Amino acid sequence: MSQLILYNYRISPFSEKIRAMLGYAQLSWQSVTVMPMPPRPTLDILAGGYRKIPVAQIGADVFCDSKMIARQVARLGNKPELILENCSPEAQAFSQRVDLDIFFASLSLLGPGVILTLKRETSWMGALAFIKDRAGLLGKATFKPAAGKKAKAMFMAHLAEMETMLEQEFLFGDAPCAADFSAYHSLWMVMEVGGKNVVSDVPAVQAWYARMRAFGHGGVTSISAEQALDIARDATPAEMDADAGAAQKQVSIAPADYARDPVTGILVAEQAFGWVLQREHPRVGHVHVHLPKAGYALH
Repeated sequence: MSQLILYNYRISPFSEKIRAMLGYAQLSWQSVTVMPMPPRPTLDILAGGYRKIPVAQIGADVFCDSKMIARQVARLGNKPELILENCSPEAQAFSQRVDLDIFFASLSLLGPGVILTLKRETSWMGALAFIKDRAGLLGKATFKPAAGKKAKAMFMAHLAEMETMLEQEFLFGDAPCAADFSAYHSLWMVMEVGGKNVVSDVPAVQAWYARMRAFGHGGVTSISAEQALDIARDATPAEMDADAGAAQKQVSIAPADYARDPVTGILVAEQAFGWVLQREHPRVGHVHVHLPKAGYALH
């Protein structure tokens, strides 16, 4: 069976969320580095213009959104606690809030340090283009995130809440679950990308963050985008559950919150948690693209 291939870039917080899950699950995987913003013509061959990062690939199956990718990490590593729906209702509610509201609130803490980080990753022009790109995304978002002092206060209140929750090693018990990784990636972005040490006054959070970092990223091997496309070309999509069939019709699926670029294909399966589209491209033949229902809309 093919290893999981992760399309990611170093300073992507949601990529770090999945990389940390891969480390926790002690999995070996392959990495394809992509640009922080479109165009990504090679990835578009598989994912059809879907613009959020990360994206994962296993053979001829493509998984969009960290929720869908986490399901595959959980399956490959036998870690069911990485699937949000397997967590307690409290952990699910916490994770959903952190992945959206707290994530966007954390952006207010990045400050000028993020410009220097972006410059090191790309160039001065690349850094400015990235900021313009992300501002455009938020301008078209279907929600209005907190900003300025309100956002900073929200994030600091979140850290204080975590401090009270951490009576054990992880947020909801003695072992991590999906909610820990949701909380981790926003804090990682502030700490590692923004260069802001915001945990010095919350010692339980500081110790928890060190435990999360200690999971590492698993066994990673870098490959080129062309090698990944060859893997897709030489594979066939995995068989689907017999009860997951759907009326085969052309549809578009897009995120409902931000970065709402649609993916178009033939709807070949509908599951409780997601949809599967069949797409075709001369470079790879048929692939199946998996998208979640939560936070997405089908048209």
